[in-house]
Amino acid sequence: MDIRISGTVNDSIVDGPGLRYVIFTQGCPHKCKGCHNPQTHDINGGKKVDTEELIDEFKKNPLLDGVTFSGGEPFCQPQQLCEIAQAAVDAGLDIVTYTGYTFEQILDKAENDVFIKKLLSLTDILIDGRFVLEQRTLDEAFRGSANQRLIDCKKSLKLHKAVSWNEEYF
Repeated sequence: MDIRISGTVNDSIVDGPGLRYVIFTQGCPHKCKGCHNPQTHDINGGKKVDTEELIDEFKKNPLLDGVTFSGGEPFCQPQQLCEIAQAAVDAGLDIVTYTGYTFEQILDKAENDVFIKKLLSLTDILIDGRFVLEQRTLDEAFRGSANQRLIDCKKSLKLHKAVSWNEEYF
């Protein structure tokens, strides 16, 4: 299945806990002022690749702890990311998903989209919220602005409310 991406990074230590394979999705409706990845905004930019090609690539790295979906906006291509996420989980890797939406907004979207619902269920850590330039920070792990939250997605889905992720329990 084709997915439109801006690119990938192997061996990232800044896009979630541990050593990560990062997929930067292409296309973002948020277009946050000061975005770290403005080249990902155009839905027609980047390049098309087959999801199997990405799966094969991260499976070659035995040191990875997980796969991170960044952007762009990952929830604009949930079906493709579900395929990748399932393969990662099956390989024993965890999933971090960045989104400019809030957890609550994604829950609402999931009511009408089976793939958004599945991507949420496969995600271990959700980093939610738009990047806000006025709240930019270098002091918060894995986040660009202080308003963004690290959410334990599995616990949050069970309780139907956002539960903060705590590194001690991961």
